[in-house]
Amino acid sequence: MGMIENFEKMLAAGQDNAMLRFSLGNAYLQAGDAVTAVTHLRRAVEHDPDYSAAWKLLGRALMEGGEPAEAVDVYARGIAVAEARGDKQAAKEMQVFLRRAQKAVDG
Repeated sequence: MGMIENFEKMLAAGQDNAMLRFSLGNAYLQAGDAVTAVTHLRRAVEHDPDYSAAWKLLGRALMEGGEPAEAVDVYARGIAVAEARGDKQAAKEMQVFLRRAQKAVDG
């Protein structure tokens, strides 16, 4: 059984938390399914709005899924979260990704 199946089994058994949703989102993104990844990553940040890594990965999934405008919003929110938590590295990375997303929106 693969990682996705294991995580889905845990979810079906009633475990639902930010880390599980982040792990599922990451696994789906690695498998090339950005749309499903977005769904799980949105749930991850709903469970824990201060989870800066989940905001960063959600932005990436949105970009890979062809939603740069939404990614701009997500990265902006993620940067605010990361800065509030003192997570300087995540904030810096998301600022770079935000600029790329904005360029994609602006054409």
